Amino acid sequence: MKRVLAIILGGGAGTRLYPLTKLRAKPAVPLAGKYRLIDIPVSNCINSEILKIYVLTQFNSASLNRHLNRTYNFTGFRESFVEVLAAQQTTESTRWFQGTADAVRQYLRVLQEWDVDEYLILSGDHLYRMDYSQFIQRHRDTNADITLSVVPIDEKRASSFGLMKIDDRGRVIDFSEKPKGEALKQMQVDTTVLGLSPEQAKENPYIASMGIYVFNKKVLANLLEQNSEQTDFGKEIIPAAAKDHIIQAYLFNDYWEDIGTIEAFYKANLALTQQPKPSFSFYDEKAPIYTRSRYLPPTKLLNCQITESMIGEGCILKECRINNSVIGIRTRVEADCTIEDALIMGSDFYEPFAERQSGWQNGCIPVGIGEGTTIRQAIVDKNARIGRNVQIVNKDRVEEAEREAEGFYIRSGIVVVLKNATIADEIVI
Repeated sequence: MKRVLAIILGGGAGTRLYPLTKLRAKPAVPLAGKYRLIDIPVSNCINSEILKIYVLTQFNSASLNRHLNRTYNFTGFRESFVEVLAAQQTTESTRWFQGTADAVRQYLRVLQEWDVDEYLILSGDHLYRMDYSQFIQRHRDTNADITLSVVPIDEKRASSFGLMKIDDRGRVIDFSEKPKGEALKQMQVDTTVLGLSPEQAKENPYIASMGIYVFNKKVLANLLEQNSEQTDFGKEIIPAAAKDHIIQAYLFNDYWEDIGTIEAFYKANLALTQQPKPSFSFYDEKAPIYTRSRYLPPTKLLNCQITESMIGEGCILKECRINNSVIGIRTRVEADCTIEDALIMGSDFYEPFAERQSGWQNGCIPVGIGEGTTIRQAIVDKNARIGRNVQIVNKDRVEEAEREAEGFYIRSGIVVVLKNATIADEIVI
C-alpha cells in the first residue's frame, strides 16, 4: 500500500448538516461523543497501511486543520502524513472548488509529485469500517483503470441512489442517477457476480456507488485534463469514462451509512447505543478508530440512572436520568435532568467551580445542562449553556424551523441547539 495516495474529499459548505457546519467544516463535525467524522476515513486508511493522506476542503477548515495536526503526527523518518489542502487561488485558477473532480483537478500538480501507482478517493461524511487494501487489490487483479466501491441495495431504497449496471465479469457498463419506474427496473443486476449468495442477490438486485474510487495515476490525470469542464466524479467524469476505460465494481457488503443530513447523522449516532450489538461498533481491537488524545479524567456519575447510552470521558453527571443517548466529552449535567434520545456533544473546556457558582448567582448560565431540564429528540452542539428547568422537547412537533437568534434550529423534527448558544431558564422549545 506504499504505492497508494489517499485523497479525502471534505465536501462543500455542508448545507445539509447546517447548523452543525456553521462554524466548522463537515469532516470536523463531532461523532459518537469523542470522535470527528474525518476520523473514520483516516482510521480506515491507517488500518489499511495507507499512510499518505490528503484532505481537500474549503469551508471553515481551521478546526479541521487543528484536529488533524494534533491527532495524526507520524514520525519524520518515513513518507507518512495527513495534511489539509484548502481551496486557494493560483495563477491557473482563481475560483473555489466547483465539485469533487474540480477539487482534485486544482491540486493535481501537488498529487502528481508523489511516486505512486493509484489514487484512492474517499468521502469525508460516511460511517463504515473498510479494509482498503482488499479494494485496491481487486483493482489491480482486474487490470482496471478505475474501480468503484459499491453496496447492494434493495428495490425500496434504490431510487434514492446513483445506480450502476455490470456485466458477468463485474465491469461497469451503465450508470443511472436516481432512476424510477421502468428506468429503475432496467438497472437490475445479478449481484452474485460480485460475491453475494443467490438469496442475498434476490433481496438486493441493485448496486449503488459509495462515492469511493480507485484511479490509476495516469488515468485520473488524463481524465481531469481532457474534461476540464466536468466538475463531479460520480455524475460526469466516471460515466463519461466508461466507453474508453475499464471500470470495475468492488462489492462492500457491510454497514455503510451516508451521514450527510441532520436526520441521518442523528440516527447514526443513536444507533451506536443499540444492544446487544450495534450496526457499527467502535470496539474493534484489530481496526480501531483513532482520534485526538485529550488525557481527560474518568467520567463521574453521582446517583444517576443511565440506560443504553454512551458517555464520553471527563463528564460530571449528577442525579439525572439518561436513556438512549450519546453524551460527549466534558459534559456537565445537573440534578433532576432527563435526557432521552439525544446527542449531547459536550464541551471544549472546563469552567472552574468558583466561576460556575458565581455565574449562577449573577444570572449567567454556565456551560452544560442546568438542573430540572428535560431534553428529548435533540442535538446539543458544543459549549452550549442550557439553563434551569428548560424543556427541549419540540412541544409543537415542528418539522422545520430556523430560530438562530434564539439559539436553535429544527431539522426533520430534531431540535439542534447551536454551538456556544445560551438557552435561558424556564424556556420551552
